[in-house]
Amino acid sequence: MIPTITAFEQSPDRGQGLARDMPVRWALEEVGQPYDVRLVSFSAMKEATHRALHPFGQIPTYEEGDLALFESGAIVFHIAERHPGLLPHDANARARAITWMFAALSTVEPPIVQREIARYLEYDEAWYEQRLPILEDRIHGRLDELSNRLGGADWLDDAFSAGDLLMVQVLRRLNGSSLIEDYPNLCAYVARGEARPAFMRAFDAQLAVFTGKPSGRSEGKE
Repeated sequence: MIPTITAFEQSPDRGQGLARDMPVRWALEEVGQPYDVRLVSFSAMKEATHRALHPFGQIPTYEEGDLALFESGAIVFHIAERHPGLLPHDANARARAITWMFAALSTVEPPIVQREIARYLEYDEAWYEQRLPILEDRIHGRLDELSNRLGGADWLDDAFSAGDLLMVQVLRRLNGSSLIEDYPNLCAYVARGEARPAFMRAFDAQLAVFTGKPSGRSEGKE
């Protein structure tokens, strides 16, 4: 059965691959699972029909038969559990990969998103100039720790996994920022993720929504 995911009809990032459907698209491409996409508007996301799938009125959602999921991390985990290629067979290595999935979304991403919110929504507040350095210090702390752990390795725990997929996607939010440019090994890590054919297909598919050009994504067949 071909799953259907939802994505922004008009994404705030205009196809830069930062919207939350991106890691889901990437995971589906990594495992070779065709999928369909239903685009939703900002107003439709808040209506009862969509909230029945996502109670918080966001994207993405994932539907496969009578299964409906929300939250990108949970969806990526489901895909990784159902298909080979994103989680190791060895039980201990599998557990470590899952740990990195949680670390990406629960430890590394929060200060990065808080900085984005401050820069785009709070820049005219009186306390903005004091708050931004605090957030950037928190990000530096996390990047210091992540950089030390990664060292010169290609991936977080031997082979590429769903943990790397989510971590790379989180770090991509800092692309073009001096915050990540201070860490050559993390920049190289992100570049390796972005060079994966599955990532490029997913990125092109998300961008195609705004350019109108055909993408190379795994097309679902009716």
